[in-house]
Amino acid sequence: MSTTTFDSVAYKQTTRDQWQTAAEPWYRWAPTLEQWLGQATELMLEMAHVRPGGRVLDVAAGAGGQTIAAARRVGPAGSVLATDISANIMKFAERAATEAGLRNVATRVMDGEQLEVEQGFYDAVISRVGFIYFPDQPAAFAGMRRALKPGGRLAGIVYSTPENNRFFSVPVSIIRRRAQLPPPLPGQPGPFSFGTPGVIEDAFEQAEFTDIEVRRIEAPLKMTSASECVRFERESFGALHQMLAGLSDSQRADAWSEIERELARFETGNGFEGPCELIIAAGTAR
Repeated sequence: MSTTTFDSVAYKQTTRDQWQTAAEPWYRWAPTLEQWLGQATELMLEMAHVRPGGRVLDVAAGAGGQTIAAARRVGPAGSVLATDISANIMKFAERAATEAGLRNVATRVMDGEQLEVEQGFYDAVISRVGFIYFPDQPAAFAGMRRALKPGGRLAGIVYSTPENNRFFSVPVSIIRRRAQLPPPLPGQPGPFSFGTPGVIEDAFEQAEFTDIEVRRIEAPLKMTSASECVRFERESFGALHQMLAGLSDSQRADAWSEIERELARFETGNGFEGPCELIIAAGTAR
């Protein structure tokens, strides 16, 4: 990645590599993920109008927690296609669907910016914390719109601002400072790239969606301790490892120690509650 311009090709290769590595821990931490993101997932499916018998496309599906939730909603008469840029994580999504006893789920390795699916086929397209990985947002949103039937719904979950997501922004800021990383380059995707009011609405509008609806909800990440949160992030958040790549082993260890000390501020008598605010947005395809 250049120091002055954003290299989207290198970024996507790095993202693919990160999720190839993080696939197994992401799958292993599934109960934590569903406890944390479950309420937002159900709201996303409601806003996408996922109903019995529907056809659903899941973009940047990860290990498939929301895929399973959608498959249960559409029932045996419906279907869900889970897609992701990482082949490894698609294997775990397929395993999760099999373990759940679902026969209406298919998986395909696919770039979310280059969706190779039948146009006008799906009743709903969903993406749980997937939009933040798209360097070419217009291409991604246009592709998702083309996949939908007229009147079909796109719905997705993103993080809001760094200030309201300190479970994640605290580690990012510490690592950025210790690794002496520059601010994100113009056009570079990131976890909070949709957080500013109006940004996600504009993305839907530019892609010619109508009936746009946006909701913000509190979704604190609850764990037994700050130490457990750090273990979760160390194992599962590939982007943090990429940011740490230029540091020595001892420097990385020091960074994680500082992160744990700072996150300990969010420990309560009932355990750890990392501040998190999610945005759920939806719109209708013409």
